[in-house]
Formats: sequence, C-alpha cells, structure tokens
Amino acid sequence: MTTKSNKHDTLSVAILGYGYWGPNLVRNLINVGANVKYVVDLDPKRLSIAQSLYPKINTTTNVDDVFNDHTVDAVVVALPVSLHYEMAKKALVSGKHVLVEKPMTDSVDTSAELIDLALKKQKVLMCDHTFIYTGAVKKIHQLVQDKHLGNLQYFDSVRINLGLFQSDINVIWDLAPHDISVLGHIYDAKPCGVSATGYSHTNNNIEDIAYLTLFYQSEFIAHISVSWISPVKVRRLLIGGEQKMVVYDDVEPTEKVKIYDSSYKIASYEEQNKLKIDYRTGDIFTPKLDTTEALHCVALDFINAIVNNTVPISTAELGYNVVKVLQASEQSIKQNGRFVSL
Repeated sequence: MTTKSNKHDTLSVAILGYGYWGPNLVRNLINVGANVKYVVDLDPKRLSIAQSLYPKINTTTNVDDVFNDHTVDAVVVALPVSLHYEMAKKALVSGKHVLVEKPMTDSVDTSAELIDLALKKQKVLMCDHTFIYTGAVKKIHQLVQDKHLGNLQYFDSVRINLGLFQSDINVIWDLAPHDISVLGHIYDAKPCGVSATGYSHTNNNIEDIAYLTLFYQSEFIAHISVSWISPVKVRRLLIGGEQKMVVYDDVEPTEKVKIYDSSYKIASYEEQNKLKIDYRTGDIFTPKLDTTEALHCVALDFINAIVNNTVPISTAELGYNVVKVLQASEQSIKQNGRFVSL
C-alpha cells in the first residue's frame, strides 16, 4: 500500500470530535497526505491540545464553520453514536464526503437514509470499521478467500474486559461492531436471523454483558460474547473450517494469528445416532502479518476512494449490515432471546 498520491495534499478534511479517537484520526490523515483544515470539539481544552500539536489547523466549537466552508472536501465524524446520523447527514447535504465512526448510526432506517443520500450526492460514505484493516484480519480474509481453511463452519468471538461503561449505548453497540464487521468482511453470506441475551447490572437498563448467536441458511453459525464486567481482557476469535482452524488473539503481542492444521470427519455411522469420528491433528503455523497501523489503512482507503474513485474495503453497505445485526440483537434481548429475522 502506498502512503499517498500527489492529489492527497489538496484534499481538505475536517474532524468532528477530538476525544478518544479524534487525535488518532488527525495523525493518520496527516500521515497519508491529507490537508486537515479543521478540528471541531465542544471542549476548549481538547481544542487547545490539537492547536498545540498542529498550529496550522483551525479549531472551533461551531460545527457550522465546517459545513459552510466550501473548501472542505470531506468530514470525519468521531462523535457519540447518537450524533452520527445528524452530523453525517449535514455533511452530505453540504456536499462533502463522509467517514463516520462505528457503528454508522443507531438505527437501520437512518443508515439506509445516509446511503441513499450519498448516492444522490455522488459522495463517498464510509464507516470506520478499523479491525478489518488489521494485518491479522487481512491474513484471515486471504485464507478464507483462497479456500485454505475449506468451507467455514463456525465463527466464535470473545471481546470482554472491565469497563469502559458507556452512558448512551449498551455493550453490544459498543463492542460487537468490531466482530460483526470482521464476520461480514470474511464471510460472504448474510445471516438470516439472530438471537441475543444480555443483562444490565447497573439498574439503568443498559446491558453490560451480552451473547449473540447469528444463524445462516447454511450450516455455518456465529457466536459473539461481549462484556464490560470481566476481570480479564480477552480479544479472541476462532474460525473453524472443514480443513483447518484459525485462532486470532489480539491481546497476544507477537503471534496474533495461529493456523491449526486440524480437522475432523465422520468415518461411519455405526448405529442409529452413533457416529465414528476421525480426528486429524497436524502442525500449528504462525503466519507473518502486515504491521501497518490499521487506522493508517483506513485513512488511506478513505482518501483513495475520494481522489481515485476506488471502492473502500469498509463500505457503507457493511456499515448498514452491522447496524442491522445490532438493532435486531437489541430487539432480541428485550424479548428474552427471541429469534429475530434479518
């Protein structure tokens, strides 16, 4: 992946939100050659930090300064989820390309509206699902595309830790988008339904632990576990194929992906409901991974989509599909795990 084209430095970008993720976005957009013209935040202290790091950037608490500036080509929305739709829509209406943090919006209807508006305005709309740009997920995607694992059978992920409790969204909307986006990226088929359970231990009706099961028309099944109340931090993904299996452990400092040359097959049916299974256990292989920062790849993908008219890896459609699963999962939780069709 090249770092920049000679057109990148003419592209003017504004960042809405300079909290947790905003500084990383500014740094990476500058690194790929974009001209970051504005940083917007309601907290003057945050703006002061941005100004001290990047004296040439305009800082403001008024978002309309960005929407009314016709020299701004693109807007990056790094704000609370409840503001994603409003700010992304205003940006598109004002004729600007949009990169919005995950999840794209807080409902299926508003996500669909943004996609339709982007098409009408002929602007790039992209959702920042950063994990699909990691070296680990790129390698897994390649393995799946090359049929190296055989037909996939299951996807099992665990994303748990102690905190950070959110006040506006539950643990599903906070953590599960990472795993749902990875699943949607590596597995082409879309789920036909979801069943989810969860619970709030803080008496505010915001679930802090949840379990999602996604069902498909095939024999493939996916399970996602998320929690803010675990004593340990776990970021582990298991993918099983008919020929090989993969473990992706994001907490592991070096060997994040391991390929297990292991499988099973039905040898015979000895009696009714009794199977004879043959197991094969082979070598464990640790592939070399691309170490480029994932957010650098996101920034470059967004800029290339605008400048070179390429299709980004994290498309608006992927963002919509993630929101669709999230919304259905929340509906299922409120109905004690009832299956919700997708």
